[in-house]
Amino acid sequence: MAVNRGTEHSDSERPKRGPQHDALDVWVGRWINEGHVINEDGSPGPAITTSDVYERGPGGFFIVHSAYGRIGEFGVGGTEIIGYDETSGAYTSHFFDSQGSVTVSRLVAKDDTWTYYGDTTRSTVEFSDGHRVQTVLHERTDDGTTYKPSMKVTLIKVE
Repeated sequence: MAVNRGTEHSDSERPKRGPQHDALDVWVGRWINEGHVINEDGSPGPAITTSDVYERGPGGFFIVHSAYGRIGEFGVGGTEIIGYDETSGAYTSHFFDSQGSVTVSRLVAKDDTWTYYGDTTRSTVEFSDGHRVQTVLHERTDDGTTYKPSMKVTLIKVE
C-alpha cells in the first residue's frame, strides 16, 4: 500500500530499511548551532545562533529537521526532510525556509563527511567527537564553478 496514494494496493514491493537508512542516524538529536556569516572580504559577518532538532519521521525512513534562530538581528528557521531513495541510489534534502524558499540538494556521504550539492550552494558537514559535533562550511557560487564561503557554523549535540 502506498500511503500517498490513499489505500490503493500496489504491485511494487514495499521499501525495506537498510544500511543507507541507518546511516542517517548520525543526524538524530538536538543541536545548538553557533557561527557567523562570512562577508565578501572573508571577514566574519553577523552571528548565527540556532536550535536544530533532527528526528526520524514516521516509518523511520526519513529525517525531519526543524531549525529556529537568528542570523544577526533577523529571525530565521526552516524544515528539512532528508532521505535515501532506493530507486536513484541517492540521498536528497528538501529544505523549506522561513522566507518561503525551497532548496533541493543532493547529499553525498563519505565516512564522517556529508556534502550537500544544490544549484548554487554547497555545504560540507564534518562529524567529529563521536558524532556529537558538526562543523559546517556553507559556500555559494555565482558562476557555477567558483565557490565562495558564505557561512561557517558548529553544531554541538545537547542530548
